[in-house]
Amino acid sequence: MTSGLRWRIFVLQIGLIGILGFVSGFAFWGSNFATSTVHDQLAAQQIYFPAAGSPEITALPKADATAMTQYAGQELLTGQQAEVYANNFINVHLAEIAGGKTYSQLSTAAQAAPNDTKLAGEVATIFKGTTLRSMLLNAYGWGQIGQFAGYAAIGLLVATIAVLGAFVFEVFSFATSRKKESTTRVTAAPATQARGIA
Repeated sequence: MTSGLRWRIFVLQIGLIGILGFVSGFAFWGSNFATSTVHDQLAAQQIYFPAAGSPEITALPKADATAMTQYAGQELLTGQQAEVYANNFINVHLAEIAGGKTYSQLSTAAQAAPNDTKLAGEVATIFKGTTLRSMLLNAYGWGQIGQFAGYAAIGLLVATIAVLGAFVFEVFSFATSRKKESTTRVTAAPATQARGIA
């Protein structure tokens, strides 16, 4: 390998190490930002899962009760917890209101019957529940983004270390070959001089 080609490889490796290192650091920052923001926003709401064995959990369908029990009694602080609370608790109760009709359906019916106070109450309740559920699912989505950014950051860090290892190997290989060349020149020179004298 020519010296010029080797130096080009060095420059490319250094550039790749810098780019991968920067993107890895940025992904770690993004992961931390998303995860901590989700945590802080959820902590401010002070939502707690019902205690294990409580009527709030035992009254749920079996699959929902099982999902809720894993977090029983805990404060809701993560995206995964937000998804469970939204889908396995709030959504179950929303389905019980007005036969599972959506806010849009109930709102349309309430506009057609403005004097129906029961229907107006259902519209208000389903609106609040749907809003809370959507906010929790939004927190879940950002929590997932934070988690995936963390995985990407780890992968990029491994790639950075691999390229750095290759760079160190190339430098060591270059230094070794240079040392061999200089040793060969030094030992060849006296032999040439000796032949000239003879």
